[in-house]
Amino acid sequence: MTTTEVRSIPRSPGAPPEPTPGQTAVAPEESSIYVASQWTLMRRKFLKHKLAIVGGVTTLLIYLVAVFAEFLAPFPPNAFSAQYTYAPPQPLHFFLETAEGRTFQPHVNGYKVEVDPVALRRTFVVDPEQVIAVRFFARGAPYKMWGIFESNLRLIGPVEYDQDPDRIKIPMYLAGADRLGRDLLSRIVFGTRISMTIGLVGVTVSFVLGILLGGMSGYYAGSVDNIIQRVIEFLRSIPEIPLWMGLAAALPQTWSPLQVYFGITIILSIIGWTGLARVVRGRFLSLRTEDFVMSARLDGNSEIRIIWVHMVPSFLSHIIASLTLAIPGMILAETALSFLGLGLRPPIVSWGVLLQEAQNIRSVATAPWLLLPGVMVVIAVLALNFLGDGMRDAADPYGR
Repeated sequence: MTTTEVRSIPRSPGAPPEPTPGQTAVAPEESSIYVASQWTLMRRKFLKHKLAIVGGVTTLLIYLVAVFAEFLAPFPPNAFSAQYTYAPPQPLHFFLETAEGRTFQPHVNGYKVEVDPVALRRTFVVDPEQVIAVRFFARGAPYKMWGIFESNLRLIGPVEYDQDPDRIKIPMYLAGADRLGRDLLSRIVFGTRISMTIGLVGVTVSFVLGILLGGMSGYYAGSVDNIIQRVIEFLRSIPEIPLWMGLAAALPQTWSPLQVYFGITIILSIIGWTGLARVVRGRFLSLRTEDFVMSARLDGNSEIRIIWVHMVPSFLSHIIASLTLAIPGMILAETALSFLGLGLRPPIVSWGVLLQEAQNIRSVATAPWLLLPGVMVVIAVLALNFLGDGMRDAADPYGR
């Protein structure tokens, strides 16, 4: 009697384990998890986070507004009409009722002036009898896109336009007007560029300082760690609002708006790097004794190469999530400083500068649409927080 020799087929290294007797076989879609890369697992988990997707799409749209502000804004940010101060928002209508029937004609209704019998002040009321034709991809006041390309094409605007960049000839205030008769929608669009980019620039500087000083603190330990940690504790022990006010007040009044912009960015970065440095220090303390770090040392790599090539990429996903959650803090800090009059100043247009118009309760009662920049701050901060939460969860693809 001969025995048949059974040889097992060798399995690939990344294949899932074979099911034992009585165990259910692994589904093909589940078996792909065993061979997926780290970034693939992170992407799959991020796509399961619905709020993170909503936050990511909203954040992308806001930054697109910031990039194409000149094209999207109906008017230049400082164009005004003294005739229409505190004019209310005009709803945009797409169809016009005519004698021939209903036709597609984007338009807004004009204003008529009424006198408040109690306060005896002049107020504007939207007049349905007046029709102001509106056109998409309309011509308007000339501008330079990104300071390079000259154009006068805008996403939306009145059919009749004025070439004067400082004047609004035809009233079209989709979000209302401020105390000088400037279009609030255009100013919000231009303010998006400043308020959103100051968060990116500030976080970039905080990223460099946090990685550099936090990495040195955790890698070298000893006296270097003690000095850096005492500096961090000193900065974190100072109340934030008085510190912001003191540093912002130290900026010279003679500085140009561009210099003030970068000054505020540096101030926010000096304050904001301490939290990231603490996270980086803790990770470096745990990684400095790992086998791959010891191997890199024995292989003759320099300390800078070990830090930036071997240690930092090992927890890069956590750093990205932390930076995403830090941008809203930068935006809120700039808004608070500018609202108090200690941050950015006119003629720079940011959401915080626009909210200065809403400091007077009488102005808010007369024109509640002046609070719209605050609504934009809330939307941007919520979107970035949702995106940061999703990225933080995706950074741990094996967690629940």
